[in-house]
Amino acid sequence: MNDAAPYVLHGAPGSGAVPVHAALTLIGAPVQVIDVAPWQSEDERERLRDVNPMRQVPVLRLPDGQTITESAAMLIWLADRHPEARLAPAPDAPLRAQFLRWMCFIPASIYSMFWVRDVPTRLVAGDAGIALMRERTAERIAECWRTMDAQVREQLPRGTPYLLGDDISVLDLYVTVASRWTPRRRRFYREAPRMAEVVRRVDADPRLAAFWAARFPFDDDWEDSGA
Repeated sequence: MNDAAPYVLHGAPGSGAVPVHAALTLIGAPVQVIDVAPWQSEDERERLRDVNPMRQVPVLRLPDGQTITESAAMLIWLADRHPEARLAPAPDAPLRAQFLRWMCFIPASIYSMFWVRDVPTRLVAGDAGIALMRERTAERIAECWRTMDAQVREQLPRGTPYLLGDDISVLDLYVTVASRWTPRRRRFYREAPRMAEVVRRVDADPRLAAFWAARFPFDDDWEDSGA
């Protein structure tokens, strides 16, 4: 691998590319960002056809020219490729199984809901149907956060700063970003009080201050609006 070549990340502010970009920031790796928001229009989706036939973001091109899709895969790969950053348990570490479990749980149970939420007419029609879909998917997402929080609390003693121990991990980054999507942070804080402590700590990490300002700003009412 040519480590001098940059990573190339396709995504948009506030999207699933954000935790990947945050991980690259903590790693200190060079990255070129190509902003594209496929949920906005067909033209935006078509911009991705050559790099991802699913026309979705994020998409990450590695320094050796390979392409990875799926945010969880990117985060796991980056953490393993850059062990010096300590962003994941090592393959033989006791918490590795739980790390992989939750890294898969988020896209399977939570992130997947946004495929229909972003473009409701993919599955439902009419104002009433769309409203019901939004309500029920928001409740499902809240239930998933509540379930994850209860089990995370059983794994680690109270006061452990991050979800996997003393070091920030890509799992913490993933939860921090996804918890800002529907049903938004104040609901997340109620449903997942253990993880709420962690995401607030990640929000405040000085190494990410400039990054958050550029790629997912804490605007007025960011915790509540947009449900």
